[in-house]
Amino acid sequence: MDLRGRAAFSLNRLRVLLMLFHTMAPIMAEQEVENLSGLSTNPEKDIFVVRENGTTCLMAEFAAKFIVPYDVWASNYVDESHNTSKGPQATWRLSKVQFIYDSSEKTHFKDAVSAGKHTANSHHLSALVTPAGMSYECQAQQSISLASSDPQKTVTMILSAVHIQPFDIISDFVFSEEHKCPVDEREQLEETLPLILGLILGLVIVVTLAIYHIHHKMTANQVQIPRDRSQYKHMG
Repeated sequence: MDLRGRAAFSLNRLRVLLMLFHTMAPIMAEQEVENLSGLSTNPEKDIFVVRENGTTCLMAEFAAKFIVPYDVWASNYVDESHNTSKGPQATWRLSKVQFIYDSSEKTHFKDAVSAGKHTANSHHLSALVTPAGMSYECQAQQSISLASSDPQKTVTMILSAVHIQPFDIISDFVFSEEHKCPVDEREQLEETLPLILGLILGLVIVVTLAIYHIHHKMTANQVQIPRDRSQYKHMG
């Protein structure tokens, strides 16, 4: 009898970056990958620069995690996780992800049944869609499902704190204008909407008080005509 386990772990940083890069651009000659993750203030966030012939062709900042289901023997079952975390219509996107893992690696897979190497691939993927000449930014978590060669298993790739741009890069650490993901845009709107409504309400109150003050001042200067006609003789 076997049960299902799950392993959550980060990949080797260099392999993660190369995987993302090769899904968005053809393989090029004389590529140099520089790992700048040591400059990140977030230990779970990676920073890479890819150069070709001295020209920066991709910059990426991201945190990546893969959740891999696998079968374990019931007698030795341990539920354990290891966490880390150009024209006007032209666009670039992430169209393919391939993840290779070995469930016989005991560091991440405890007592796996039929352990061995497996490959997980995306199908009909269209993610991180961004207009050409812009960078993609998304702080929210995004999940991508990958079909594994291990029967009836689906690997989940989780990305967060992503800021990435291929092509049209002026210099290192200088991203082009950000194209934010819908989740970030919605959260930003939810944060700013109360402020906007508060400013509008305050403006309405100020205008109302100003109109009342002007009206009161104008009526105070007018001659009051008595309603009792007998008082007319005292006027003049």
